[in-house]
Amino acid sequence: MKYLLLMAADDSIDLTPEAADVAMEATRSWVKEMSARGVHLDGDRLRPATEARTLRMRGDELLVTDGPFAETREQIAGYDILECRDIEEAIRVAARHPFARFGTIEVRPFWPLPL
Repeated sequence: MKYLLLMAADDSIDLTPEAADVAMEATRSWVKEMSARGVHLDGDRLRPATEARTLRMRGDELLVTDGPFAETREQIAGYDILECRDIEEAIRVAARHPFARFGTIEVRPFWPLPL
């Protein structure tokens, strides 16, 4: 089953360049290990929420606003897609992600549309 890891970061936390380098290298190692195990399918960082646009269609009118939909201290910073036997395995894999040490990771199963 596929699982989405949503990485949420408190935008007030500012890592030093050295700490950011350590976190990036640890993340590369995690991705390499989980890819070798066959559970990591995809993932990436996201640009800051200040660069986001939110859209809504109301009737035939497109409404576009700057920034994220939710006003919160934590913003989505990245994602990973896993293929795991069950949610317990997905949680174990996510718990090993370096981001879990300073951010929040939401583990959510995919809900495929019937074709």
